[in-house]
Amino acid sequence: MGGPGVKGARRPELRLPALERFEGGGLEPDGDYDGLEFLEADFAGQDGGGARFMDCALTGCALDEARLSRVRVLDSVLAGVRGVGTDLAEATLRDVELTEARLGGAQLHGAVLERVLVRGGKLDFLNLRSARLKDVVFEGCVLVEPDFGGARLERVEFVDCALKGADLSGATLKDVDLRGAASLEIARGVDRLSGAVISTSQLLDLAPVLAGELGIRVEG
Repeated sequence: MGGPGVKGARRPELRLPALERFEGGGLEPDGDYDGLEFLEADFAGQDGGGARFMDCALTGCALDEARLSRVRVLDSVLAGVRGVGTDLAEATLRDVELTEARLGGAQLHGAVLERVLVRGGKLDFLNLRSARLKDVVFEGCVLVEPDFGGARLERVEFVDCALKGADLSGATLKDVDLRGAASLEIARGVDRLSGAVISTSQLLDLAPVLAGELGIRVEG
């Protein structure tokens, strides 16, 4: 997408090889998973911290309370995954498509996301504090109270995406395109929008918040 004065995000270009069906029991800490298809696997409560997923497809998998801190997900597709309280702290996602996910309270603080497409689905209370997002597209999804506190966003696009109650406190934005957002609601950190591009109508919607941030009283 992009536009005048803003660099568009580079999307992942995935060409998965022929995949082998995962027949293992559960995940293992520091496990190495290459060229595998995980179909409707139940990983609830399992510990796969530090694992590496390369050229994999995870479809319809349950990730409730799964411990996946410091995992590396590379050149992979996650479709229809769901879960509450999934721990992905300090994870690395590179060249990844996340489609139609339903996640609540997912912990991605300190994570690194590069060339990631998040399409469809609903992500509630996503914790991206101190994360680094580069070439990330949120498309057609609903983000409820995402926390970008202290995060760095570069070449990030929001396309037909509902952004509700976002926290940008202490965040750094560069080439962030919010013009395509279906709705834009900033709960905290509106002062951090420097480095983002918004539309005229979005500016009008944000005017009360901006006035409050600047200490301007609006009457009449």
